[in-house]
Amino acid sequence: MSAGGACYKARMVDRDLECVYCAGSGGRVVYEDGRARVVVADEPFAGFCRVIWKAHVREMTDLAPDDRTHVMNLVFAVEAALRALLRPDKINLASFGNLVTHVHWHVIPRFTDDSHFPQPVWGPRQRDAAARPLPPGFEAALASRLATALGAPR
Repeated sequence: MSAGGACYKARMVDRDLECVYCAGSGGRVVYEDGRARVVVADEPFAGFCRVIWKAHVREMTDLAPDDRTHVMNLVFAVEAALRALLRPDKINLASFGNLVTHVHWHVIPRFTDDSHFPQPVWGPRQRDAAARPLPPGFEAALASRLATALGAPR
């Protein structure tokens, strides 16, 4: 292994020891069961949510098949709820884990007038844009829709 490769591996181990999703919720929790949670993230894009696996697992294929299905059912339920509540022009789904090596999915409502559209939210800013306010009671409505779609947490 090259010196750079060893350094990269050491950084990844250090990140695992200081995992933000193991140490905290990762946002405002709107749904939680025994295996995962859904949070509204503190990001500059209205309605930006994360689905976070509770146990520290690095890759989707490290999960048992039933657990993979569970994560994706949560992602799809969040997408459907965000579409109903916010009526975005597009929903972006992403799971990278390069900086936080803990299984999590980003579910991001996108609007044609947001600061980065059509680029990814991590891409170059395309324009200045005013922050889009969330509708009153958004988090409670999201929590209600998720509870209805997913049933009682188990």
